[in-house]
Amino acid sequence: MTLILSLTPEIEQYLTQRARQQGLSTEAYTLQLLREHIRLNEKQAKSIDLLQSWMDEEDAAEQQETGEYLIQALDKNRSIDRQLFPIELKGVSW
Repeated sequence: MTLILSLTPEIEQYLTQRARQQGLSTEAYTLQLLREHIRLNEKQAKSIDLLQSWMDEEDAAEQQETGEYLIQALDKNRSIDRQLFPIELKGVSW
């Protein structure tokens, strides 16, 4: 497929400079950017789907237990005494 885009001078200059730095034509560099963007979006969509499937499992007790375990694990064995999740801020900031 052929796609014709009208770019601002700033975008064109940016693409041209970056392409030169990588030893590519502007077209090849732009196509590379598009491919990378699409791959990243696909990875993000898969991650979101996985997280959503975990949330949809409807085991609130297990999720609560896991969350509390993670909070304790993050606060345990810190090199400083300040907790990441102080109990007095539960429901306020976390």
